Amino acid sequence: MAKENQAVDPGLVRELAAILREADLGEIEVEHGELKIRVSKPVAPVHAAPAPVAYAPPPAAPAAPAPSAPAAAAPASDSAVSAAADESIITSPMVGTFYRSPSPDASPFIDKGSSVSDASVVCIIEAMKVMNEIKAEVSGTITEILVQDAEAVEFGQPLFKVKRG
Repeated sequence: MAKENQAVDPGLVRELAAILREADLGEIEVEHGELKIRVSKPVAPVHAAPAPVAYAPPPAAPAAPAPSAPAAAAPASDSAVSAAADESIITSPMVGTFYRSPSPDASPFIDKGSSVSDASVVCIIEAMKVMNEIKAEVSGTITEILVQDAEAVEFGQPLFKVKRG
């Protein structure tokens, strides 16, 4: 094997390497009799430059038209939840799974009749294996829980009704 290595002309290898660079090849191989020379350059994994990611803003809540009659008299669609003038609705800020308590064996964060402040955690929404605490962002008393525990929820879906105050 030592004789084979000595028979290789280093100038030929340099010349092949130059051809490799000039032709922008990854590998070149030359055979002459029993002499075989292969020159290759390490190929870095080709990663396309990541395209800039543009996130669409979350859909805005539809603006409520100015009611010509009291809100209670307006017909409500099946998916819409109406609130009285002194009530607020806590909605889901994301798509995920709604949980009323921090763990299956723990008591719920809140119940109907519970008082909440704007910083009170009212539930958890699991999204992509991440548990996200949802805060009331309003002070008052919970009058209605609109979602069942472990139910899938959508962005903007009503979760709780709160009587402000």
